[in-house]
Amino acid sequence: MSYQDFVGRSETREDRLDARLIQGMAATLGAAVPETLPPLWHWMLFQDWVPPDRLGPDGHPKRGGFLPPVHDLPRRMWAGGRLTFHDAALRAGDAVRRTSTIRSVQEKTGGSGRLVFVIVGHRLEGPAGLVLEEEQDIVYRGAEGAAVKAAPAASPWPDATRRDVLPDTVMLFRYSALTGNGHRIHYDHPYVTQVEGYPGLVVHGPLQATLMAAQALETAPGARLRRFAYRGRRPCFADRPLAVLAGRAGNEVVAETRDDSGATCMQAEAVLDLAGA
Repeated sequence: MSYQDFVGRSETREDRLDARLIQGMAATLGAAVPETLPPLWHWMLFQDWVPPDRLGPDGHPKRGGFLPPVHDLPRRMWAGGRLTFHDAALRAGDAVRRTSTIRSVQEKTGGSGRLVFVIVGHRLEGPAGLVLEEEQDIVYRGAEGAAVKAAPAASPWPDATRRDVLPDTVMLFRYSALTGNGHRIHYDHPYVTQVEGYPGLVVHGPLQATLMAAQALETAPGARLRRFAYRGRRPCFADRPLAVLAGRAGNEVVAETRDDSGATCMQAEAVLDLAGA
């Protein structure tokens, strides 16, 4: 079976939004417990917990199943994505349905060798109807080459709103638990340094995206997020300060995370609905 045979494959899953998940995420991010689910907190749903004999060496479920079985490229990353938010909101106790479809699978060769890019689309529905539509970009790559390369500091951004975060090992552990993410790069220091070649525990890309979405909304209190796109530029690591920056022009927002060297780690663009702001 070729990778292209997976394009168009769909699956539908159901879950229920547990109040304890919402409370746990609020505590992890240092936020108040919300009445409706904030943007990107839905990543706590539809977790994949499998028995030990079905785990891969990286802590994720073994390759195969719904996604293409890219066995020969050991590093896999959630590299970015795009979301459109609709009017329906989610609250604690709501039943939720997600329909997922593999949109594309592409093989490319880059500076770090062979790469496989998989785009997965999702439609999330709750009791009030369609909540959001989403595309996630998953990248598989080999272990050759440096896991992280040096990068220059980004240009000063004096007009941006800013939140300074210290993503320590406790935050990474709690976010992994809340999202059911068993990837060992986020909690297993010997594995991440000796096997994957990173200098320390890697801060989750989705965690950074969640922080950027919240910072985008801070630029216009009372506004709603309508569209959000994010992408990783380079990894950042636990126990090092992380700046979350955002700047708004009209209803459009750009956001970044920057590590303690000033280098950009993730970038995002957002479109706000300012009607209630």
